[in-house]
Amino acid sequence: MSILRFLMLLSLVVWLGGLIFFAFVVAPTAFKVLPTHHLAGSVVTRSLGALHWMGIVSGIVFLTTSMIYKRLTVGAAHPFAARHLLVYVMLALTCISQFVIMAKMTALRTAMGEIDKVPVSDPMRVAFNQLHVWSTRVEGTVLMCGLIVLYLVARKL
Repeated sequence: MSILRFLMLLSLVVWLGGLIFFAFVVAPTAFKVLPTHHLAGSVVTRSLGALHWMGIVSGIVFLTTSMIYKRLTVGAAHPFAARHLLVYVMLALTCISQFVIMAKMTALRTAMGEIDKVPVSDPMRVAFNQLHVWSTRVEGTVLMCGLIVLYLVARKL
């Protein structure tokens, strides 16, 4: 049973820790240190892709271990428990960010070339900036949901 609780917490720590580190260290540092927004965007895109995959794996590990734990302790997996519903939302948003938003942003970056040379009024740049806003909102929502899940798990330990 301890191993199940450990894996549940580890999966949340990896996911939430990655989100926090990305938001407060990786992205700001890349845009501050690298000489162009294009290079910084390349680093951030690659990092965010890795973060998404970490989140997808962590979400699956959390759901699996949490439901097994519930099954062993109370006799039912409770797939519609609040913490599971929130993790479903987190997984869905992470997949939308990875496979929809980032895919569109990558296509726009490729079409624009060096983003620093594209005027902010250019329709592709406007579309890119709008997708960036959505990407930020999605990641923030995933983080908030994750913090709630962490609280729900922690109060039961």
